[in-house]
Amino acid sequence: MEWRSIPELVRRAAERYGSAEAVVEGRQRVSYGELGARVERAAAACIANDVRPGDRVAVWAPNSLDWMVSALGAVSAGAVLVPLNTRFKGTEAADVLRRSGTRLLFITGTFLGTSYVASLRRAVAEGPGLPDLEQVVVLSDDAPADYRTWKDFLASGDGVGEAEVRARASAVEGDWPSDIVFTSGTTGRPKGAVITHEQTLRAYEVWCELAGLRQGDRYLIVNPFFHTFGYKAGVIACLMRGATMIPQPVFNVDTVLANIAAERVSVLPGPPTLHQSLLDHPARSSHDLSALRLVVTGAAVVPLRLVEQLHGELGVETVLTAYGLSEASGIVTMCRRGDPLPVIASTSGRAIPGTEVRVEAPDGQPGEILVRGFNVMRGYYEDAAATAEAVTPDGWLRTGDIGVLDPAGNLRITDRLKDMFIVGGFNAYPAEIEQLLGLHPGVADVAVIGVPDARLGEVGKAYVVRRPGAVLTADDLIAWARREMANYKVPRVVEFVVGLPRNASGKVVKGELRGAGVVE
Repeated sequence: MEWRSIPELVRRAAERYGSAEAVVEGRQRVSYGELGARVERAAAACIANDVRPGDRVAVWAPNSLDWMVSALGAVSAGAVLVPLNTRFKGTEAADVLRRSGTRLLFITGTFLGTSYVASLRRAVAEGPGLPDLEQVVVLSDDAPADYRTWKDFLASGDGVGEAEVRARASAVEGDWPSDIVFTSGTTGRPKGAVITHEQTLRAYEVWCELAGLRQGDRYLIVNPFFHTFGYKAGVIACLMRGATMIPQPVFNVDTVLANIAAERVSVLPGPPTLHQSLLDHPARSSHDLSALRLVVTGAAVVPLRLVEQLHGELGVETVLTAYGLSEASGIVTMCRRGDPLPVIASTSGRAIPGTEVRVEAPDGQPGEILVRGFNVMRGYYEDAAATAEAVTPDGWLRTGDIGVLDPAGNLRITDRLKDMFIVGGFNAYPAEIEQLLGLHPGVADVAVIGVPDARLGEVGKAYVVRRPGAVLTADDLIAWARREMANYKVPRVVEFVVGLPRNASGKVVKGELRGAGVVE
């Protein structure tokens, strides 16, 4: 492999692609050489502020140039990146910061009308605190007295010489952890998948090869950086090939159309809902989308009509589907260029090179998907029991997803991680939502399932048993949920029931709920 570590990848990209455009953010255009210099300056500031190899550094911010620079700067100083979901509420973010032992946090100021700084401060004041968090840097020119501005933080590293920064970056080994991606499991308790530098680099070198990403591509990154798809299939992949990154902080179809036309975007990965919204937009024909040549998507169901429209109506040369999860470095299977359209639409492709995929079921029958190979996580952070449950002694990762393998090895996903559903591209885990809803004083029992939604693909529906004497309404509970959890987790529908169907072991039989067999 060409690179031993992510810091080496950043330095080599700066040297190789130099004056080529690396990042476009509004009117700001940054070359690869300048991006490398900014990352080194951020690394210098991390060193000056006593960030040591192995320390956890978190970023809680939307897609932006500053996200890239702060994250890559921390990783270049030997730190382990902990990306935080921008949809988290303060208590959810604080929980991950506490459990990861994060020492330094980069945080956005205000995003989507919410002050992340105020949200975090409130969570810390009301919760058990964050004993390991030593410093918070606000990625703006304004910060409260006990936090630092981005400008001030960067300036603090001016006394650290280039030689020291490069020595620290060069010391990073491939088998060191590069990031911990926290993903809520079926128990609802967030678990951090530990992935190394060499795993990341090998996985996304494969991704680049299979997707056909190339120098000169202009890549609109709508997938959130806090997710493997955005950070690794986006930023890391572009650094490998010298593509131009155009980060978009929020998915808005009008902005996507405008960006594709104005910046001659050629690469646009994302969930099927993103691409369908482009195709359905009434003003689509007034935008020049002719530069678009590569789309990578993935979901349990990708309509054949969508793939045909992308090829036929937009003239997209390559449309591929893929399947992955954080515990497997974000990539398990992927279609190949040249695959027939029905294969691309109905499957997630074949195992990537260097990995094995099998289904625990007779040939052609659905069963749990298992994966083994270089991409499987080193384990869940400080959670040996959960790691032992997820990874077999001989190295097979139990994904919890249900699928079928065809004779050619193409994988078709038939069900999602236990009862997980996807809301506009965000994974929503019923057990986690049920735990939160169960905190409401009027809720005695609750079960959540995903139901179809025309705009978001799926949304949550909660079946709720009221406590005796409670006068809780659906609107009351939804309003309460909006204050307590990320918006994508909030159930859009609440149905009150006398009781929940349970099997002999006491587990809720969600199949009966999906069949609408429960009434009050």
